[in-house]
Amino acid sequence: MNAPDIFDRTLRRQRRDRCFGAYPDHNFVRHFMLEGIYDRLSMVARPFSDVLDLGCFRGEFAAPPGARIARLDAGTRFAAAAGGVQGDEDRLPFADHSFDLVVSAGVLDSVNDLPGALVLARRVLRPDGLFLAAFVGGGSLSTLRACLREVEGERPIARLHPQVDVRAAGDLLMRAGFALPVADTETLTVRYRALSGLFGDQRGMGAANMLTSRWPLSRATLARISDAFTARADADGRTAERFEIVYLTGWAPDPSQPKPARRGSATTSLADALKPGGRPATSA
Repeated sequence: MNAPDIFDRTLRRQRRDRCFGAYPDHNFVRHFMLEGIYDRLSMVARPFSDVLDLGCFRGEFAAPPGARIARLDAGTRFAAAAGGVQGDEDRLPFADHSFDLVVSAGVLDSVNDLPGALVLARRVLRPDGLFLAAFVGGGSLSTLRACLREVEGERPIARLHPQVDVRAAGDLLMRAGFALPVADTETLTVRYRALSGLFGDQRGMGAANMLTSRWPLSRATLARISDAFTARADADGRTAERFEIVYLTGWAPDPSQPKPARRGSATTSLADALKPGGRPATSA
């Protein structure tokens, strides 16, 4: 028996289609993620021939030189604009072993079956293929969450999406069967003059509430939350909000890769994990 969906798949697609026009004005979080992915990819001294951009938005991710790229997005308009296919990240339409690089930026935090999506990403990779992903993780929107608790107390009403912290993300990579898994974080802090600016960015990046169970905010409650947000402003009249970005790195298993050490006996550094098959990097 399948678990019920956390996110409304139809609404998720609709929200992405609705934000299509405004997206370039609100895509700074994903650009931050892509910069981190490029940095990690630059540490890999090997060629890639077939790339999958998983959750492509407008297709901003540039494939390595000479590589073919396929793109998928949950939004019909994004998929069409990027020359990709429309679909969900946990229901991939690609054959196993089709790619040697899979990248994903800004979408895995709103996938219904995240463990399943990671398994599928590993399955579409060829042996010794690389998976690089980034998404908004645990600890994000801490100011907004604090304002909601202040105004609404501990009422069991879900206003914001559940979040995956870096430790859980690393465990999911291992469970999905990736070799040399690494999960790490970077923090992006944005300062807003008003809560409306944060809400506008959330809508503009297609990240507004997509939970299957949603309850509207009354005007009075929204005003109180806005006041609580403004009360946390600094001397410049801006309130800081935090986006904790979780990065995932993993390799599709291959016999050439070193076998993992006994659990707890050592850790894999990001630099080592990004070396193909765990071998020292050499120029292509």
